[in-house]
Amino acid sequence: MFGSPGRMSGFALRCAQWLFAAASIGVMVTAPGFFNSTAFCYLIASMGLQILWSFGLACLDLHALHMKKSLRNSVLLCLFAIGDWVVATLSLAAASSSAGVAILYSRDLNYCRSPLRISCSKIEISVAFAFVSWFLLAISSLVTFWLLGTV
Repeated sequence: MFGSPGRMSGFALRCAQWLFAAASIGVMVTAPGFFNSTAFCYLIASMGLQILWSFGLACLDLHALHMKKSLRNSVLLCLFAIGDWVVATLSLAAASSSAGVAILYSRDLNYCRSPLRISCSKIEISVAFAFVSWFLLAISSLVTFWLLGTV
């Protein structure tokens, strides 16, 4: 199945997850004034956790591919499913709250045009990367949950 742990598609999916999460952090950190909002700081913390989780599982996938081992073990799949759901929930909450604050800043309060010099375009790009990363994690989560039911 596409995206299964221990397969090349699962490895590619995990790599894309941590790369988009890293891109989200990278763009957010370069935006001046991001630290004034708790939602943006929470986004950085959540994407950091997603990087650790997805990079760790990508390394595990790479090891399984190199050693030609199967990761279709009920205990491992249960751990992957629970971890994916926790990280996905935190990532969606962070991306959604950051998107809400970004819309508030850009459309309602006009902070983007004020002397505060908040870079709304960078914040919006960072939030978009976070949503892409969450979407990829949601795919992994659903695949792992599906596989858990077949083991």
